[in-house]
Amino acid sequence: MNFLKRSFLNVKARKGKSLLQIFIFSVICILVLSGLSIQSAAEKASDLARQKLGGDVTLQVDMEKMREKMQSSGSQLRFGREPIPVKSAEELLSYSQLKGYNFYSSTLGKANSFNPIENETSGTEENTNQSNTGQPDGGRMPGGIANADVSIQGVSFTDSVQEFLDGNSSITDGNHITDNDLNSNVALVEKTLAEENNLKIGDTINVSSARDESTSAELKIVGIYETSSSGDDQAMNFTAMNPYNKIYVPYTVANTLKGTDYKDTIDNAVYYMKDPAKMDSFVSEAKKNSSIDFNTFKLDANDQLYQQMMGPIQNVASFSKNVVYLVTIAGAIILGLIVMMSIRERKYEMGVLLAIGEKRWKLIGQFITEILMVAVIALGIATVSGKVVADKIGDQLLSQELTAQTNESASSPASFGGPGMGFGRGMQGMLGMRVQQQVDPVDDLQIEVTSHDLGMLSLIGFLIAVLSALLPSLSVLRLQPKTILTKQD
Repeated sequence: MNFLKRSFLNVKARKGKSLLQIFIFSVICILVLSGLSIQSAAEKASDLARQKLGGDVTLQVDMEKMREKMQSSGSQLRFGREPIPVKSAEELLSYSQLKGYNFYSSTLGKANSFNPIENETSGTEENTNQSNTGQPDGGRMPGGIANADVSIQGVSFTDSVQEFLDGNSSITDGNHITDNDLNSNVALVEKTLAEENNLKIGDTINVSSARDESTSAELKIVGIYETSSSGDDQAMNFTAMNPYNKIYVPYTVANTLKGTDYKDTIDNAVYYMKDPAKMDSFVSEAKKNSSIDFNTFKLDANDQLYQQMMGPIQNVASFSKNVVYLVTIAGAIILGLIVMMSIRERKYEMGVLLAIGEKRWKLIGQFITEILMVAVIALGIATVSGKVVADKIGDQLLSQELTAQTNESASSPASFGGPGMGFGRGMQGMLGMRVQQQVDPVDDLQIEVTSHDLGMLSLIGFLIAVLSALLPSLSVLRLQPKTILTKQD
């Protein structure tokens, strides 16, 4: 009798054991398919998040290394900027990982031909600060802030400034500043400031340096923007930090106001990645091939928003991956034990078949065929019910991760930032430095059973079936027919 026919008859005859194998194999396949589907959904969500958020790397002063140098030399720690050579920053623009960039150079200025938007308490606070320090520029306050009434934000492109990317600022008239405007005295002014001074596109304004009023620039207005920012409470004590008094110019203009020491330099550079996953390779390539002094500067990879958004889903995907491994191994062992018990009960059958000349490989083929028939039925059940189970498991796991993340956030009060942190955030925004943002994590997994998932399940199921049948049968079929028959009870 053909061994394939014997396989079918044996599965049919042993209904109880066959149903038990189908049940166990179905549970294994459903769990494996759920894990694979959750991983696929997480990968799709990850791709969408990368496309939505992108990522950026900032070239800036390494304050930690500067602090260590000052401490080792015995120098007093002081706030300051180390200018970055433009040529060094431009070396990275040819790297394949980039989709865009922006160079920043910021300073403080005084309005000469127009009136800045005053704060209600600015005069009192600024005078108090000046008298307390005993110095005309406010002592340790950076950039002569006590004398300043406008902030000058030098950039290569205004459309990729964070405020514009976030939608907190938008152009209402005119055009954005681009790298074509470098070395041109042009400016973008806020709508409220323009309306209060009757300024329009094509008008010129005069701004001087807050540190050296003999250094000034005539700026032609090429664009008017509107901001929804209300400013930081502590920062609003200073007129220059009023968001309505921020003027965007090419970074070359900001350097002119800062003085000759800052010519052909920038404060920091932001490089926008095509894919956040390429950040590490970008940083590694820059450290290997560029002339940037990494004892003074650093490339700070900013994928915090991406990690914040994808953290719960990545944890769920990692757990699902472990489930696939665990269920595959455990399933193979459990099925192997069941098949082994079944084979041991069928020793006499095997002995008789071997005695009448049946080939050993055909007997092994029979056992494998039997378990493969069970696997096909189990795969069909898993295909029908896998998505429902995957949805339930994925939602439950994701809900637990979101709850854990919420509890973690709640355990870190805002007061942990320490005194003065609000002012620090205001300074960062004014000087074009990166400010930590918040995004909502992805709270939904769009789980679908794909052909790829079914293909992987079929491969895993096939391996489980073959291993669970092959190993036990080899342990019995290595015996001789006479040995098998004479040992029967």
